[in-house]
Amino acid sequence: MGKKKSKKKLFIVLGIILICVIVIFVFFSSQGQKAIAVQVSKVERRTITQTVSAIGKIQPETEVKISSETSGEIIFLSVKEGDTVKAGQMLIRIKPDIIESQLQQVLAAAEATKQDIDARKSELARTKAEMQRMKELYDKKFASQEEFDKLIAAYNQADAAYKASLSRYDQAMASYRQVKSSAERTIIYSPINGIVTKLSVEQGEKVVGVAQMTGTELMTVSDLNLMNAEVEVDENDITMIHIGDTSRIEIDALPDMLYKGVVVEIGHSALLNQLGTQDQVTNFKVKIRLLDKEARLRPGMSCNVEIETETKQNILAVPLQSVTVRDTVLGMRAMENKQDDMKVNKEEEKESKEKKKKPQTVIFIKNGNVSKMVAVKTGISDDGYIEITDGLKESQEIISGNFLAVSKLLSNGTKIRVDTLQKKKKTKK
Repeated sequence: MGKKKSKKKLFIVLGIILICVIVIFVFFSSQGQKAIAVQVSKVERRTITQTVSAIGKIQPETEVKISSETSGEIIFLSVKEGDTVKAGQMLIRIKPDIIESQLQQVLAAAEATKQDIDARKSELARTKAEMQRMKELYDKKFASQEEFDKLIAAYNQADAAYKASLSRYDQAMASYRQVKSSAERTIIYSPINGIVTKLSVEQGEKVVGVAQMTGTELMTVSDLNLMNAEVEVDENDITMIHIGDTSRIEIDALPDMLYKGVVVEIGHSALLNQLGTQDQVTNFKVKIRLLDKEARLRPGMSCNVEIETETKQNILAVPLQSVTVRDTVLGMRAMENKQDDMKVNKEEEKESKEKKKKPQTVIFIKNGNVSKMVAVKTGISDDGYIEITDGLKESQEIISGNFLAVSKLLSNGTKIRVDTLQKKKKTKK
């Protein structure tokens, strides 16, 4: 009996010692966890303007590329690049290579056809007179039916020949008018008021008309009173842009100026840009009308645009860098089983993967000396802050840095310490 009691006491003592060892191990393990240095911010109410960035070129609203409709030599050039022109002003005169000879040919053909008409008309009058005379003889029984029928056939033939000559004359005159019109088009006038922004030819140069292949582009006349920024917007951002959205425009060549603009046109056809064999970027063209007049603007200047798509006032907002993405199921497991992370068996890991949900947007709040993960819903954002529509309250203290801590190191219950440098900065403020 004595031996049994002593063994029982021994087991009790060993059990107590084992519990003490576990408690001490857990205590020192938790004490040994190194606190992560973080920066903190407060949830505040702000005004946020969401923008879409894009790059592009400055282009005039109205731009006309002028080509010649006829081929020939430029015998007169009245403008040079940069000149101001008015609608209807003569710009170029071209000496046609073949139009003059064509004009002479069609005139000769028309004259010959006219002479043929006169001859056919005389022949028709003659056969008509003979037919009428024969009819009188036929009625008096002095001519046979055969003789009368021959004169009728001759009259019909003369009439057909006369009408054919008239038709040929009409065709000849149509050809004459067409060639004459081409000859008149050798004088080129400005279609709009504007500036010659590009001059591609010189006096004495021979040009090809648009009737032959694509023709020679002679010059470009642009109206610089209305200028647009034509930019390409990524397909992920295009749905946020609307007609009438205001914009801020920076032009590389004029870095000291900031221009205002408004969206006037949104493209519906995608612009596909090949970056590589597999990479393909889909953009859409957007036109932004510049509201400020600037004489120094030139077509083709590069620009950077910020399109303001939405503005919200007095909304809860946090720094962008404080928002991250986490698997909330695994995050809760980390808090509940913090001491047993290394002992999770294979069945639990499999169960965790099966229950794993789509990563959620989260923020870590400062809960004493540890972090606490909170799922949030976000709204619009600008360069520095993002709207919080659900999950946080005003003045809550959140962890906003550093990036490595927020994006990877922190989880529920992670020990933290506020960065001393940040404390000093706040004190100075």
